[in-house]
Amino acid sequence: MIKEAILYKRVSGNKVECCACARRCKLQEGARGFCFVRRNVKGKLCIDNYGILAAVQLDPIEKKPFNHFMPGSYTLGIGTSSCNFGCLFCQNHSISKEHEVIGKYFPPRRVVELAVESGASSIAYTYNEPAIFMEYALKVAKMAHMKGLCNVIVTNGYLTGEAIDSMDGLIDAAVVNLKGNGEEKFVNKYQAIPSIEPIKEAMLAMKKAGIHLEITDMVVPKVGDSLEACDSITRWVRRELGAETPIQFITFYPDYKMLDYPTTSYDSLKAHYDTARKNGLSYAYIGNLTGNPYEDTYCPSCGSVAIDREGFEIVGWNLDDGMKCRKCGYKISIVMCKPNALETRKAAGR
Repeated sequence: MIKEAILYKRVSGNKVECCACARRCKLQEGARGFCFVRRNVKGKLCIDNYGILAAVQLDPIEKKPFNHFMPGSYTLGIGTSSCNFGCLFCQNHSISKEHEVIGKYFPPRRVVELAVESGASSIAYTYNEPAIFMEYALKVAKMAHMKGLCNVIVTNGYLTGEAIDSMDGLIDAAVVNLKGNGEEKFVNKYQAIPSIEPIKEAMLAMKKAGIHLEITDMVVPKVGDSLEACDSITRWVRRELGAETPIQFITFYPDYKMLDYPTTSYDSLKAHYDTARKNGLSYAYIGNLTGNPYEDTYCPSCGSVAIDREGFEIVGWNLDDGMKCRKCGYKISIVMCKPNALETRKAAGR
């Protein structure tokens, strides 16, 4: 289904600029953006994959992976085809690297119905980059809030200010997926972006907008595992986003065009974890490695296990109803979302 985009502007004549992601592709008539699915049709930016879903799946929200947003709940994940990055290690390459629209059309209302029928507490815009199907995601998100569901995005963070403004009151939480500690030489060669500065700006903007924010950082052996870079990015997170911003260091598994690279070692992940904790981050994790002791949430005050996890399953809950540690009373930074942001804004006249 082809639909005119909202996140764009006309530059001159029939030339348009896409405002969905920080590439800001400027397109002559007939041209496509880097993502392939947003193109100029007679001076209008149109979306080829609007509502055509390549993936629909119910998962624990910990799989997205959120550890501090509605832990223990389920989310209905949806995604389309293509992407605005060129990651050589993409684990969703069967849909994100397709230069054709694949999948089946789902009216926004049907997605919400599926979420309600499946017992999900939220809808996740995930699998490929939500920026390239943001207009559809927000249509679904508005209907989801009306049915009492929350909305979360799993994003590479390469978002514009316009895209983040459009999310106001509709998106409740975001996981931003960094790779290789965001080191410039890594993102240049292995992700096809010039720098992570737009991602930092987007994270700051999302925090300012009141969107719950969590971060993952995939540690890629040999080329994206610099502890110096880890030190730099975790210091920045502590300084600019706050000590209670959760960060997970994610295991790299060989995939797509990087099949000859090894899986991340536990020692490397632990060194990244230790760096984050040394730099004052209260909630650091080692993710995507079931059974390790650092997939649990620990109380920053007394050090006891607040949430005990095995993979994506919660097996122990040591918090009271106020999200306070049962051992020492320290309030753990956990969001049990009620999608009332829309109602709050309406009451405030926004």
